[in-house]
Amino acid sequence: MNKEAIEQLKSDEGESLTIYNCTAGVPTIGIGRNLEAGISKEESNYLFMNDIARVNKELADTFTWYYMLSPTRRSVMVNMNFNLGLTRFMTFKKMLAALECNNYEEAAKQMLDSKWANQVGNRSVRLAKKMLEG
Repeated sequence: MNKEAIEQLKSDEGESLTIYNCTAGVPTIGIGRNLEAGISKEESNYLFMNDIARVNKELADTFTWYYMLSPTRRSVMVNMNFNLGLTRFMTFKKMLAALECNNYEEAAKQMLDSKWANQVGNRSVRLAKKMLEG
């Protein structure tokens, strides 16, 4: 595709970083990307890796002690934050306080003693075990 065609399309389509309905009522994002068409495996992985980087940065920016945890415990925090979003993740006040004090037994206990644990089932058990074992 030549540069002129690309620039023409960008100009004609416009660009939106949030979902909107085009004139035909189709959910669209970016530069005219029809969301009903789905995405490729490569695009899915690209978005996923960007989301993981965002979640990791959120945690590092929010908790000064984040990088003092083992990689396994950080991965548990990433998993939970990815699933819950930072606002709901922050409601795990007792778990976070336990982590800050390196009390991993209490942190794992608090993970399992939550509505989230009931919602995600085996995921919470597996992650609590990883938190405990480090």
